[in-house]
Amino acid sequence: MYPVGWLVMASTPTTEKIVPYTLLGMTAVTGLVDAVSFLSLGRVFTANMTGNVVILAFATARVPGLSIKYSLTALLSFLVEAVFGGRIMARAGADSPIRFAAQAFLLEDVFLFAASLCAIGYRRTLLEHSFQLFALIALTALAMGTRNAAVRKLAIPDLTTTVLTLTITGIGADSSIANGNNPRLARRVESVVAMFLGAALGAVTIRYSVSAALWLGTAISALCSAALFRALRTPDKL
Repeated sequence: MYPVGWLVMASTPTTEKIVPYTLLGMTAVTGLVDAVSFLSLGRVFTANMTGNVVILAFATARVPGLSIKYSLTALLSFLVEAVFGGRIMARAGADSPIRFAAQAFLLEDVFLFAASLCAIGYRRTLLEHSFQLFALIALTALAMGTRNAAVRKLAIPDLTTTVLTLTITGIGADSSIANGNNPRLARRVESVVAMFLGAALGAVTIRYSVSAALWLGTAISALCSAALFRALRTPDKL
């Protein structure tokens, strides 16, 4: 069942078409950011806090190769910016959540841009426990915290942009085999594919440069934001 806010947004054809594609693009950015953070920033997730909390637990249990400091930095940074993103979205009325979400997404772009600059010259093996490493963890987590607060407020089914557990569960539980009617199957599959492709692209790109991977994520995020702003400003023809 769609939330009231989405029903209002869906009354604008241009916005109705653009928003899902925008969030799919951001889902790919999530995969890319987590590829960077997990593979190059000390086995930590900065977009997926479920995974990060589990890794924090493993680190607390002194599993080799994991760091409490890295995971806590990601968790606290994400939480701080989720609060800020929540304050942005709290100003949105029933007829304007997309407009305020676009502002939050713009802030995500700023943090990703800063992370891309910070990552110039970064080498994981040479800079362990350095300020640059912690800055990269914090900046990418701040970006993801902002976005998640906005996406949570939008509450568009199967487009959380970061969590796929319920999406994949829905693919199976609502399938014909389970006597379901496959609601939003295409969207669910697209979300999984977007995350997969983003993570794969990130994993390949960081072999050459962590900064390049983050620049790529920044570019995709910026394009999504630009498309959303354009949709908001484009009057629909009756």
